[in-house]
Amino acid sequence: MSKNQSFIFSVAPMMDWTDRHCRAFHRGLSRRALLYTEMVTANAVIFGDRERLLGFSEVEHPIAVQLGGSDPVALAKAAVICAEWGYDEINLNVGCPSDRVQGGNFGACLMLDPALVAACVAAMKAEVTIPVTVKCRLGVDEQDPEVALDALADSVLAAGADGLIVHARKAWLQGLSPKENRDIPPLDYDRVHRLKARLPDVPVSLNGGITTLEVVQTQLAHVDGVMLGRAAYQQPELLLQVDSLFFGDEDPHADAFTAVTAFEPYVAAHLAAGGRLHDITRHMLGLFTGRPGARAFRRHLATEGVKPEAGLDVLRAAVDEVRKAEERRSLVA
Repeated sequence: MSKNQSFIFSVAPMMDWTDRHCRAFHRGLSRRALLYTEMVTANAVIFGDRERLLGFSEVEHPIAVQLGGSDPVALAKAAVICAEWGYDEINLNVGCPSDRVQGGNFGACLMLDPALVAACVAAMKAEVTIPVTVKCRLGVDEQDPEVALDALADSVLAAGADGLIVHARKAWLQGLSPKENRDIPPLDYDRVHRLKARLPDVPVSLNGGITTLEVVQTQLAHVDGVMLGRAAYQQPELLLQVDSLFFGDEDPHADAFTAVTAFEPYVAAHLAAGGRLHDITRHMLGLFTGRPGARAFRRHLATEGVKPEAGLDVLRAAVDEVRKAEERRSLVA
C-alpha cells in the first residue's frame, strides 16, 4: 500500500474547475484529501505567468500540480519550478484525449509511446525530490488494455515513477469528444485491480465514474487510492466525510453551513484584493445538492453572485435560502 497517506483519496485535476479558489474551498471540507491543479503545460510553466498558473495558498496542502508535455527537457525544467513553488507532488498527464492536447503530442496519445513517457519521468525524477506520478488511461483506440496498461506502467516505474493513477477507461482519440471520452468508453475497474495485484508494492489509484463514498470504500479493498472527479465538484458536500471515513480523523465541520461560515474569511480576502465573488462561488453551486432550498441557493448565486458589486452578503443570503427551506420542511414534518 502507498506510504503517502494523502494518496488514499484525491480530487481529480479538472480543466476550468480545479483552480485555486476551488481547491481552497475543497480544503475547507477535507483537511486530508490530496488536491490537484488544473493541467498546465510545461512550456506555460517555463515561459508564462507563474503566479497565475501556479500560485496557491498554503492552506491547500497537500497539493499536486499536473503537468502536460512530452519533451523531457522542458518537463524537467517545469518540474524544478513547480518544486520550488512548494508543490507536494508532480503528476504527468497521460490521459487527456482532447484535440488540443493531441496536437501538442501529450495527454492520452502518449499511451502509444511508453518509452517517451518513461524518458519524461526519468528527466523529472533526476531534478526533483518530490514524488512524480503518472495519470493514464487503460489504453487508446484499438490498443489491448491488458498489453497497453502494463507496458505504460512498467516503463514509467522503471524510470522512477512514484505511483500511478488510472482512469479506468480507454480513450478514443478519433471519433469521440473529450466529454464523450468521460462517459462512453466502458469502465473496467477489474483491469485496474489486476494491475495493482501485479504490482503490490506500487501505489495505484483508481479514477473514473465513481459517484459515492460507499463505492470509494469498496474500491479501497483493491487499490491504494481513489480519485474522485466530477462527483467531488458537483456534490462537494461529499468531502465533509472524507477525513473520518478514510483517514480516521475528525471531520473539519459538522455540516455545510459551518463549512461556508469558516470559508468566509477567504472570500472576504479575495474581495478585498479586488476579486469578484463569482470567481469563488461558481465552485460552490453544488454544495447543497439534494437538500431543500438547493435550487434557490444556486439561483441566487447565479443571478446575484455574478454582479460586479456582489459581496459576502450575497453568499450569506444564498445559504439562508437553504436554511429557510429546511426550517419549513421541519415544521411540516
